[in-house]
Amino acid sequence: MLKHRGFPGRLPGTDHQFVVRRANPKGVTPLKRLERYRDRRPGDKRADAAFMAALWQCFGTEPFERGNLDAGRLSWLFGREVLPYDDPFDPASYESRLIINEPVARVSFPDAFDDEDWA
Repeated sequence: MLKHRGFPGRLPGTDHQFVVRRANPKGVTPLKRLERYRDRRPGDKRADAAFMAALWQCFGTEPFERGNLDAGRLSWLFGREVLPYDDPFDPASYESRLIINEPVARVSFPDAFDDEDWA
């Protein structure tokens, strides 16, 4: 499992996790699209925006390996702002590559693309 050095581990001041420390010995948690409903808590919305900003700062328009990025946090963006890059795509692989869908991500999280710090 690739560890993304320099990627924030969590949203500061919260328990919203962005990366995992080690591979899951029971198997890889598969990525799946999770629906974001309007009534989500503000903290969850901030975590999504901060995670998107961190992805953009670290990877930009380049494809990236899933590695140690948290499957739960990625699943909130998967299928919309973050898309599979490989064909065929294995949602249950740490080596699967993803790419940011920049046009959709800019609409969903406009502040994530500012030049300011993500926190």
